[in-house]
Amino acid sequence: MSAPRVQASAVEAALNAALAPVRLEVSDDSAAHAGHAGAREGSHFSVVVVSPLFEGKRLLERHRLVYDALRLLVPQGIHALAIQARAPSELGH
Repeated sequence: MSAPRVQASAVEAALNAALAPVRLEVSDDSAAHAGHAGAREGSHFSVVVVSPLFEGKRLLERHRLVYDALRLLVPQGIHALAIQARAPSELGH
């Protein structure tokens, strides 16, 4: 019997708590990777995060903030994470 998979709701809760985003979208893309070797190792997620904490930060720094927010979930079974991390000023409203 396999271990329970990390749920999108857990990813969303962790990102909300750490990054106080003004926009957050979390998609579980695991089904699209069924049969892929990494699918056995954990879940695949795509996230779109818009946070004031990203203002003035480079892409690598933003990704580090996202991974830091998910540091407790990654070992529980996040195999892949596609990240779009933007600052509110980049939305062009």
